[in-house]
Amino acid sequence: MAGFGLILTQIVPAQFAGRQAAPKGPRALGLLQLASNGKAHLIPITILYDGQFYDAGAYKAAPVPMALESGTVYEAVRTGVSEGLFTVSGALEANHTWIGDGTWQSASTLATAAALAKKKQASSKPPAEPEEGPPVLRRAGPEKPAPPAQSAPPATPHPASSASTTAPSAPSAPVIEEDPDRPMLRRGTPPPGERKKPTAATAMPAKGDVHAPATAAPAGASSIELIPAISDSDGPDPRPYAYSLKPEEEEKLRRKILQLAAEEVRARATRFAAESIGSPPATRTSSPPGAGRKSPQPNFEEVQLRVFDLSNSNEPVLVLTTKARMPVGPNTGGPDLEYLLVLVARDDMYGQLHQAFASITDTQHLDVLPRLELIDAVDADGDGRGELLFRQISDRGSGFVVYRVIGDRLWPLFQRTPGQ
Repeated sequence: MAGFGLILTQIVPAQFAGRQAAPKGPRALGLLQLASNGKAHLIPITILYDGQFYDAGAYKAAPVPMALESGTVYEAVRTGVSEGLFTVSGALEANHTWIGDGTWQSASTLATAAALAKKKQASSKPPAEPEEGPPVLRRAGPEKPAPPAQSAPPATPHPASSASTTAPSAPSAPVIEEDPDRPMLRRGTPPPGERKKPTAATAMPAKGDVHAPATAAPAGASSIELIPAISDSDGPDPRPYAYSLKPEEEEKLRRKILQLAAEEVRARATRFAAESIGSPPATRTSSPPGAGRKSPQPNFEEVQLRVFDLSNSNEPVLVLTTKARMPVGPNTGGPDLEYLLVLVARDDMYGQLHQAFASITDTQHLDVLPRLELIDAVDADGDGRGELLFRQISDRGSGFVVYRVIGDRLWPLFQRTPGQ
C-alpha cells in the first residue's frame, strides 16, 4: 500500500500540472479587431458566469450587454501572451449584433508608461498614486448616478439568446442603465472622456457582415489583426501556449498530419462523387488495395500548421488548416471543387499522431457544412489550460466555437451557430 501511494503521488501531479480551479466568473471572452493605425473594436463572444457559458452578445443586454459596459477592460492575449489592454468606451448594435468601441494600449505603451510613472514616483514627494493593477471586479458604488425611472431587468443569469443576421436594425447609442447589484468587469475608474459614446460611422460593422471590422482599413494598410481578449477579476495570469519545435521536428510533424489530411480529403471526394446526381456508382475491385495503382494524392494549398502546448504537459497539439484540390478524375468532384479542411491531432510521447478532430467541407456545400477558421488558443474558462477558439463560417453568416482538447477528442464548451 505504501508503494502504491508513492506511485500515485508521482502520477497525479503530472496529470494535473498547470490546471487550476476554474473561477465561476464573470469572465468574458471577446475577439479584438486591431487595425494597423491603432484603432480597435471588440466582438463579444462568450461570458462565463457561475460555471456556465452564455452568449456575451446577449447576456444581460439591458440595454447594453454586460461584456460591453463602458469602462470594462480586456487583456488581449496572443497564444497566451499579453499584447495590451482594450478599454470599452461604448457599444452599438447593427444586424442584431453588438460591437464595442474603445481605446487600445499596447504592451509596449503600457510598459513605457509604467516606467515613467515609477521614475516620477521616485523623484516626487509625496509619491505618486500607485498604478492600477490587473482588471478587477467591482460593483457599482454609491457614487454612481441613480438609475433612470425605467425598471432594470432582473439580475439572475439567463441562458444566451441567439443573435440574428436578418434585416439590419437602425444603429443607436443607447444610454446605459446602471443596476447597483449587477456584477461588472471593471478596472478602476475610467479616465474622463472614456465614457464618450462612439458614433455610428466609427463603431457600426459593415452591413451584411456581422463580423466585419467597424472601420475600413486605409489604402495600403495591412489587414486587421484578430486577437482573443479576456476580461476577468480573479482569473490566472496569462501563460504562453506555443510549443517550441526545431525546424526538422516541425517538418516531420507536418508530413504526418498531411497524410491524415490526405485521407480525409480523399474520403470526402469519394462521398461527393457518390452523392452527385448522375454520377456512376463506385465499382468494387477484387484486387487488394494499392495493388498496381496508387490512391490519388490531393494538392494542398495555403497550408498552416499551429502547434500548441495547451495543458503544460509537453504534449503538442497540432492544428492544420489547409485547402486542397483533387486531380481530375471520375471520383474527384471536378477541377473547380476546392476542399476546406481543419484537422486537430495530438502527438504522444512515442511520436504517434492521434487524430482528435476533422472538419471538412467544400466550396459547393458551405450552405450546409460550414468551414472552420482557427483564431488562437485561449484560456476561456480561467483554469490555466488553453482551449481552441474557432470562427465558423457558412453562407448564412459566422459564429464562434470554443473547443477543449481532452485526450483524443474535442469537446465544445461554447458554440454559436452561423446565422443564429
